[in-house]
Amino acid sequence: MEQIILFAPFIGALIGGFGWRFIGETGAQVVTTGLLFLSCFLSWIVFLTLDAGTQHIEILRWIESGALSTNWSIRLDRMTAIMLIVVTTVSALVHLYSFGYMDHDPQWKEGESYKPRFFAYLSFFTFAMLMLVTSDNLLQMFFGWEGVGVASYLLIGFYYRKPSANAAAIKAFVVNRVGDFGFALGIFGLFYLTDSIKLDDVFAAAPQLAETQLHFLWTEWNAANLLAFLLFIGAMGKSAQLFLHTWLPDAMEGPTPVSALIHAATMVTAGVFLVCRMSPLMEYAPAALSFVTIVGAFTAFFAATVGLVQNDIKRVIAYSTCSQLGYMFVAAGVGVYSVAMFHLFTHAFFKAMLFLGAGSVIHAMHHEQDMRNYGGLRKKIPYTFGAMMIGTLAITGVGIPLTHIGFAGFLSKDAVIESAWAGTAGGGAFWLLVVAALFTSFYSWRLIFMTFYGTPRGDAHTHDHAHESPKVMLIPLGVLALGAVFSGMIWYSSFFGDHSQVNKFFGIPDHHVEASHDEGHDDGHGAASGDHGAAHDDKAHDDKAHESDAHADAGHHDKAHAADDLHPAAPEGAIFMGPDNHVMDEAHHAPTWVKVSPFVAMLIGFITAFWFYIWDPKMPARLADNNRPLYLFLLNKWYFDEIYDAIFVRPAKALGRFLWRRGDGGVIDGTINGIAMGIVPFFTRLAGRAQSGYIFTYAFAMVIGIVVLVTWMSFIGGGN
Repeated sequence: MEQIILFAPFIGALIGGFGWRFIGETGAQVVTTGLLFLSCFLSWIVFLTLDAGTQHIEILRWIESGALSTNWSIRLDRMTAIMLIVVTTVSALVHLYSFGYMDHDPQWKEGESYKPRFFAYLSFFTFAMLMLVTSDNLLQMFFGWEGVGVASYLLIGFYYRKPSANAAAIKAFVVNRVGDFGFALGIFGLFYLTDSIKLDDVFAAAPQLAETQLHFLWTEWNAANLLAFLLFIGAMGKSAQLFLHTWLPDAMEGPTPVSALIHAATMVTAGVFLVCRMSPLMEYAPAALSFVTIVGAFTAFFAATVGLVQNDIKRVIAYSTCSQLGYMFVAAGVGVYSVAMFHLFTHAFFKAMLFLGAGSVIHAMHHEQDMRNYGGLRKKIPYTFGAMMIGTLAITGVGIPLTHIGFAGFLSKDAVIESAWAGTAGGGAFWLLVVAALFTSFYSWRLIFMTFYGTPRGDAHTHDHAHESPKVMLIPLGVLALGAVFSGMIWYSSFFGDHSQVNKFFGIPDHHVEASHDEGHDDGHGAASGDHGAAHDDKAHDDKAHESDAHADAGHHDKAHAADDLHPAAPEGAIFMGPDNHVMDEAHHAPTWVKVSPFVAMLIGFITAFWFYIWDPKMPARLADNNRPLYLFLLNKWYFDEIYDAIFVRPAKALGRFLWRRGDGGVIDGTINGIAMGIVPFFTRLAGRAQSGYIFTYAFAMVIGIVVLVTWMSFIGGGN
């Protein structure tokens, strides 16, 4: 069954990409979509019937070279099962949705075939993602990682006649390769220290890595912190975290909403998956986890501020994606990996709804994406309006405070914020997330009000002919609505319940919950030991180092291969939380004001958006005029593109021009031309003169050659 889930999309990609001439365009669409639904159906069976524990399903022997031995195999546990349903469900619905959206695409001329290729790209993207999330070793994960990058490049640049799409594809490719460089260095470092890149071997080596020093960039580093940091650099690129985020908005705006969605709901979550998958290593890298928390919190805040003023409907949702990814990384950074996966899980449903809903709006408005040209569409496209409302209620976190009743985002996002409070002792990360929640509510409701309320703006003819999307596009919205409404309530206890429930769901041994209960809980406990960022740097590292002494032989504390001193087995379970990690418990005992703070932030954002775009629609323009520098600062995305252009792009272009003109033109071309025009004719004339036609001339030349050879051999000792 697992092999079918993995390879069904790949087979669909091959048939759709190369065999469509035999089965026709419609046949290619049907085959690729049918195989994706098969993979999706089987994925849900696996998710609902999976027993605790980890299974290793070997597919084939892959690479064996010295100490490097890697097989292509499926690692099946709860983490894998979650990602299987996220990837295949979204992809299957995207395939179905594309039947309608890609039916008549204005980017293609009459008679041009583009549908089979697009569906093949989608299926190949899905296969690469499945290869990534089922990986049992880091090399397989890297191949899936890069396969997703290739498919991403093809999907983003699918509109190759559109300059913005081409530019977005190039930016995505370059920025992701920067992140991949860090990921590759992390893999190299792990193999250097453990003689293996199998996940179980790496996980077993984690305690020893925490005691190992590694020389890198002219100084000494703690191996666990350094390698975890390098792996996170890869996650930053793939999941568009601050400093490596610049590709995501352009990649979401330029291509089709279908391409944007499959990136937003699946590909960008790969970085979160990586951090959570590597939790046995991350738990021994407190400095790296602190960095993850800081980057995630600032990403959530940064993206939320930029989303406040964006006017392209897909760009607004793209920045909301970037912000929500920051939430996930904060949860992972404070050590509550189950909550990070919880928000990843629910986010897939409501973010898919928002992107497909945006696609339906764009389809109705004849490919207009500027929200300033919308208005009054709720009666024109009522089903799309309903879907967008459900998605907005989910992402803003609407629910009944202090209960487990609410839309998906109400439960998962609140769990993240409570975990951030516990993991940082109410520090900056917590407050950044609360403010980001307020901004998220504002720009999400701003999108709803500008699109569906008020008077129609823009082209009157476009508004007059606006129409609801076909059923093939509305059915996926209906399915996703179920997830956006119920997924949080159904699986809340499994991801963020008490330790017994979470342990059972993720296959974690019960010793952790026993240790947690023995220590007890009181109101001051969270403030005392919940700082997973700062406290880890002092006490937690010493505790973990002391713990690892029990699993390593004495005298091995240098950078020699840690594989010699490994704990006999890797930690059990899909995720790992160290015995001193009580952040989840402390989050459950957070004060009431902490638990209701996201709801209050949501209300403030909603009321402000209602005031600006319903009560007083002229207020935003006045506010923008009165605060012009701030407005332009946010509209231009904190000028990151301009700064990067000045620091990286222009110097690189200048260097390229120098090497082209001086190196290629001056040196290479000059040398070749000089040889061709001067030296070669000179020796040609000499050779012509030597060719007298007399035998003794050639014999004399041979004798001179022999004399020269004997002399040279004598000087270098070749005659001895």
